[in-house]
Amino acid sequence: MTPILEVRDVRKSYGDFVAVGGVSMSVPPGSIFGLLGPNGAGKTSTIRMIMNITAPDSGEVLVFGHPRTGDDLRRIGYLPEERGLYRKMTVMDQLLFLGEIRGLKRAQLVPEVERWLARVELAPWAKKKIEELSKGMQQKVQLIGTVLHKPDLLILDEPFSGLDPLNQELFRELLQDYRTQGKSVVLSTHGMELAERMCDHICLISSGRAVLDGELRDIKRRVGGNSFRLLAEGDLERLKTMPEVEQATIQNGEVKLMLRPDADGAEALRQMVGFLKVREFRSEEPELEQIFMKAVRDAA
Repeated sequence: MTPILEVRDVRKSYGDFVAVGGVSMSVPPGSIFGLLGPNGAGKTSTIRMIMNITAPDSGEVLVFGHPRTGDDLRRIGYLPEERGLYRKMTVMDQLLFLGEIRGLKRAQLVPEVERWLARVELAPWAKKKIEELSKGMQQKVQLIGTVLHKPDLLILDEPFSGLDPLNQELFRELLQDYRTQGKSVVLSTHGMELAERMCDHICLISSGRAVLDGELRDIKRRVGGNSFRLLAEGDLERLKTMPEVEQATIQNGEVKLMLRPDADGAEALRQMVGFLKVREFRSEEPELEQIFMKAVRDAA
């Protein structure tokens, strides 16, 4: 199946600073793809090269199965991290304007905008000025403006920033609906928990380099085959000093453990019962945040 977006070893430097030091990724059609990493990892720089805002020093970007052209960009909806709305415009006028610059006619736009405003619970605010809206409401307007022309690919840079949990869930539902239409979403975020709930495929970036790329389910099997959940009492901090332990996240007597790939779980448990009162020790799928921390350490 031809990827809807393919990035091949793109690199970008500004003087001596390497913003992106060789990122490759492949976005399947009909997927939500997570471009993940901490702030400053190179996610936004990568997106700007995909959108042809900045040119890569080397590497290649392909969309819809071929090298990117200006016409291809019309089939992409892009929500940048730096939002841009006209504060004195009303919500309705702002969205009509955004639709018209995409080539849509006002007659077809009005009912579509009204449908979207109702869906995101902004219909009562249609005649309000943008400056009267909360940050979360403005974010909803931005998202509507990004999807009005029904793009085949959505690229969203930190779309959940500033949203409360209810609106995060609304955005999640909207993006999952978009995927069911056979379209693709590239979601750039440093929020691992949300990404884990939404993404089919991921690319983890650290310090401008891709450290993991592929289907999330396969990555979890490949990277996290030695993960365990431990319930115990005693000196839990001592777990972090065990040579078999690669990660130990401790919270309220529960420990998420990732052992080293060559470690034996039974032997590790035998050592733990020497200084802990163990109530439960069982294998479990690792969380995405655990995988990311391991990948960053391994790549360092």
